[in-house]
Amino acid sequence: MSPETLPPPRARADLVGHEAAERDLLAAVLGHRLPHAWLFAGPPGIGKATLAFRFARFLLSGEAEAGGGLFGAGPESLAIPPDHPTFRRVASGGHADLLTVERPVVESKDKGERRARDLPIEAVRRIAPFLRMTPAEGGWRVVILDEAERMNRHGANAVLKVLEEPPARALIILVANNPGALLPTIRSRCRLLRLSPLPEARVAAVLAEAAPDMPEADRRALARLAEGSIGRALGLLREDGLALYRALLDLLAGLPDPDPLVVHALGDRLSGPGGEQAWQTMTELLQGWLERLVRGAARGAWPADIVGGEAALMDRLGGRRSLDRLLALWDKTGHLFARTDGANLDRKQAVLAAFATLSAGFRG
Repeated sequence: MSPETLPPPRARADLVGHEAAERDLLAAVLGHRLPHAWLFAGPPGIGKATLAFRFARFLLSGEAEAGGGLFGAGPESLAIPPDHPTFRRVASGGHADLLTVERPVVESKDKGERRARDLPIEAVRRIAPFLRMTPAEGGWRVVILDEAERMNRHGANAVLKVLEEPPARALIILVANNPGALLPTIRSRCRLLRLSPLPEARVAAVLAEAAPDMPEADRRALARLAEGSIGRALGLLREDGLALYRALLDLLAGLPDPDPLVVHALGDRLSGPGGEQAWQTMTELLQGWLERLVRGAARGAWPADIVGGEAALMDRLGGRRSLDRLLALWDKTGHLFARTDGANLDRKQAVLAAFATLSAGFRG
């Protein structure tokens, strides 16, 4: 396995971790206590969508009806083999009883391919008529709504109507990185399944398989940087995120007067052709570092180093400054990056503005 060949969630046979969540789902099916709607919640990249497709395949395959009975053992997991016809049809996107709603891929001349910012209302409105149709194979109709928090108000209202009057033999799985952004009325009509970040050792094991030649110390650092998310770990591996993180720390170490030539060079790298993913990686890394700085200041103890010297750097920059001041810096850079993405502003200017903000904030 490599980051480039890792299959998408709909085609992924293995689930790393989340054994307790899988047992809860299986018990609900076999115990005939299956709610009509589930909300899978947790940080990005930890396997929520992978589990959603695993659950959908199990229902659509008929394994729930075929298992166990009163005295039979029944299935022990939601897994079905990759050569099963249902697995193949779900993986190809060709199963008539499964509808997946997700952000579409869009392409622009300067940024290449990327996901649209929001879920299109047209796609969300397909859910109700899809679930009202008779199952093509006589079993279930299943909808997976990925990143459900990215619906606008009209999309949320359309989903709410479905949840208020769910059809029989219909299941909707909402997958959300930020469930708090959903309407309370939507959350109250779903059974919540909260997934936690994976242990660092599990992430490191996946990295060892994906990058066997990477030094072990680098794998450990990358796993810690990923904060329990396999998707984030593999994305960082693909984008050489550890090298970018070290370069970012070098700039932060120069605060309040970082080398202007290096800041300009970083801006050029992120604003050039093909720099979209590197931009996303850099902004996430910088915001993550500032978040850890704020949390460390609030707790009175700096987090463990991801690479050597971080705790000392945090102590120098944050040790003598108020928590309010650190929170303001985190908030200002976050708003700057969000505006840059939302309004398609110049990324180099955003980098220069971010380091000007940090320089002013850490001076004196």
